[in-house]
Amino acid sequence: MTKVDVGGEIVSPPRRRLRVPPLLAWIAVAPFAIWAAARLTGADGAVPLGEVGVALMTGTPYVAAASLLAVLIALAARRATVIAVAVAASVLLAAVVLPRAAGSASTATGPSLRILTVNLLFGAGDATTVVDLVRRLHPDVLNTQELTPEAVEALDAAGVASLLPYRHLEDGPGPSGSGIYARHPLTEAPDFVPEGGHKMPRARLALPSGPPVEIVDVHTLAPLNGPHAARWTAELAALPAASPGVVRVLAGDFNASLDHAALRAVLGRGYADAADATGDGLTATWPANRRFPPLITIDHVLYDQRASAVSTSVHRVPGSDHRAFFAELRLPARL
Repeated sequence: MTKVDVGGEIVSPPRRRLRVPPLLAWIAVAPFAIWAAARLTGADGAVPLGEVGVALMTGTPYVAAASLLAVLIALAARRATVIAVAVAASVLLAAVVLPRAAGSASTATGPSLRILTVNLLFGAGDATTVVDLVRRLHPDVLNTQELTPEAVEALDAAGVASLLPYRHLEDGPGPSGSGIYARHPLTEAPDFVPEGGHKMPRARLALPSGPPVEIVDVHTLAPLNGPHAARWTAELAALPAASPGVVRVLAGDFNASLDHAALRAVLGRGYADAADATGDGLTATWPANRRFPPLITIDHVLYDQRASAVSTSVHRVPGSDHRAFFAELRLPARL
């Protein structure tokens, strides 16, 4: 048999690389750039955005993740300017979101303060579950929001008084009531009761050792419409600042996330966020007990920056649309 050399060479067809039209790339990138600018400038509550901007801003962690797709689209457009804008927006969004998952070291050396806060959804949150959490977590303080008279009775029937014998309650119908339960003696302080808002009791807690501690049970109005959005901003602005002579802790349902300028302004008055400090800042607390997991983080423990956060966790409470939030703090040895 004779071999025949036909000569020539095999040529593969060139690979076609995806190329996105520049206009389409700009359409994909622009929303993320605008979002990053709004987040950095605190424009979420500004007119004309109002309550729409406030509501949208809670989605910043999800937008930060989605911004990576915009970077890929920009790269496919092969235009330096659109790539630069996409990368800058993604980096800026990551810079405000990712530190919440990192945490920071605990530095205070004083006594421990353990606090549990739960919104009971018109008093419907399961009292037995709440009291079981008290038994298991051993909080010094339990802050409750949407505490109705019926919820007070249910918590007493479940045994809360034997675990937390001291209380400063301002229960009320629907979402209006709140109350502080404590393991140690409480002295009532002038309450923060915004006109037309929910009750926000506060009290001085006498720990066996360490500096004096003031607890504020926070429940701001939800910024769901124009008037409520304005009141929500005003209520956050009216929360007491950290003070030299006391360690103040603000705990409850702020109806605000760390992506809201109004809440960051509260932090700027001498506070730190416990979940952010422990690396749990992206753990969502609302809406709970749905067919899907909670989406946003609006329940917080804010503490005087002279203290430290040791640990935090969230816990399911049947009947409530919030997860309970627990924080263990370390207080300063002295003021």
